[in-house]
Amino acid sequence: MSSPFHELQGPGRLLILPNAWDAGSARLIEECGATAIATTSAGLAGARGYADGGALPPAVLASAVREITRVVRIPVSADVEAGYSDDPAQVAELVARVFDAGAVGINLEDGSDPPELLCAKIDAVKRAVARTGGMFFVNARTDTYLRGLVPPERALEASVERAARYRAAGCDGIFVPMASAPADVRALVTAVAPLPLNLLAVRGLAPAAELRAWGVRRLSAGSAIAAAALGMARDLTTAFVRDGRSDDLFGAPIEYGKMNALLAGRR
Repeated sequence: MSSPFHELQGPGRLLILPNAWDAGSARLIEECGATAIATTSAGLAGARGYADGGALPPAVLASAVREITRVVRIPVSADVEAGYSDDPAQVAELVARVFDAGAVGINLEDGSDPPELLCAKIDAVKRAVARTGGMFFVNARTDTYLRGLVPPERALEASVERAARYRAAGCDGIFVPMASAPADVRALVTAVAPLPLNLLAVRGLAPAAELRAWGVRRLSAGSAIAAAALGMARDLTTAFVRDGRSDDLFGAPIEYGKMNALLAGRR
């Protein structure tokens, strides 16, 4: 048995997954044609006044997920970073709250922790969700490339080793952010099969059609869209504060009425 979110990442498919940082951005992403949404931990934390990297209070995360799932009708996966705890039971408790808030999956990362800890967290999460009778997608993220956990020449080997352990622990997908070399990507697809491989959008990554042909099944924007939006806000604000020019603020806005209409009636 699989959920619609699992099916979006089935063999031969490539899920293009934009990342939202609040309810408004999620609703806009849905309107743009996305078939599913993920949250960006950096964007979501920043929008609520916290730094990225485990600083967001779990209650704030669960509340943010509930706000997003209230206004969209497509599947939502939540980035829970490393679970905001080293205790697998506490991570499972958090994920249960995220599941209750309407998410259909999570990203759960190893970061600089030993792989044994993420294995224990995955096991605890899967057991907790199984008790509810629900379907839930656990995307295990390994930061071997992203954080340089091993020398570059060992990044592929270490990622494959960790992926095998996380698959044995019960995860549903493998996320290897910053892996982009064609040979590495193809090797990862083969190594993690039958689970779907998730990549992060980065400069120089092969086009989506090519990734699909290689067997990649999920491509995430990560924090890129949120960062681009903030970058534009910074540039417009800097110019406005400096010159006070009104016209420059209206280059390509989302009209007030359009954005208001997207959220009207969503309960």
